[in-house]
Amino acid sequence: MTDKPLTRKSRPLSPERGAGRIARNRMRIAWMYYVEGLTQNEIADRLGIGRVTVVRNINEAIRQREVKIWIEGEVSECFELEAQLKQAFGFKEAVVVPEPVMPENVTKAIGAAAGMHVSDTLADDMTVGVGWGATLYESLATLAPRELENVQVISLLGGIVQARKFNPAEFAWQFARMMGADCYLFQAPAVVDSPETREALIERCGLRDIFRRAERLDMALLSVGTLAPSATAFRFNLISDEERASLLKMGAVGDLLFNFYDRDGHLVGHPVNQRVMSLPIAQLRSVPLRVIASGGNDKVESLLGAIRLIGCNVLITNEATARELLIRKG
Repeated sequence: MTDKPLTRKSRPLSPERGAGRIARNRMRIAWMYYVEGLTQNEIADRLGIGRVTVVRNINEAIRQREVKIWIEGEVSECFELEAQLKQAFGFKEAVVVPEPVMPENVTKAIGAAAGMHVSDTLADDMTVGVGWGATLYESLATLAPRELENVQVISLLGGIVQARKFNPAEFAWQFARMMGADCYLFQAPAVVDSPETREALIERCGLRDIFRRAERLDMALLSVGTLAPSATAFRFNLISDEERASLLKMGAVGDLLFNFYDRDGHLVGHPVNQRVMSLPIAQLRSVPLRVIASGGNDKVESLLGAIRLIGCNVLITNEATARELLIRKG
């Protein structure tokens, strides 16, 4: 018995065509909801689908960054905190986001604000250095693609093999792609085995060009890490448990580009700081716009140290962290 040949009507779609149709339907639903202002029930009725399907497609459109939500206007409490932060720390700009209902969303909220701030700040002929981390990754959701001329994006830290989603190189490339910018990656591990290896990679493997380009940075977009066991540096064994213990003993409270520092903003005299493949902290201090986007109850100490470490002049954080920073600043 022979198989019945497939007709055009019965022939299955190729995966590419099927995926394209799903994306188009998703965008149609998102358009009807956000642009035309139809309710989820109205969309379901018009398209002959269930309301659950509509909700799922709207959420997926946001997750795929096909929809970007911007909120204009100021929350009065946040506006007052911004003014207090600027006065207390001498910031050029401070952005404070409303405290999220669910604490686990603080990273997403700060990241969204960071994306909006950078979109408003970028201009032609700018060179931007970027760090990495979950907060900065969330900024991609609100980065507004713009037609800018001669913009360059430089990754300020080597890569991490295990953490693809938050990898410094991956973030820099995504950021540059959305801005239509040229991207320059720090093609080396984030942490190497010795100062000698670090120097050899810089001098013999073409990394010196990254340092030269970074001399022309107009903005550095950074986040900070803590010394908690769950922090990326320790979760992916870039720094050993023994090194973590000795860093804590030396008074380290956080890291910026894997450079570990104390509460007063001084790099600790630990060997790991000699093995980091990143732009030197001294070079960061000369960048005109030094932006830190970070927050949460566990980040207050590390933020205080990072602000002092690089002379941060633009801070993006959440309400509770802003209040605690002001209290501890005195």
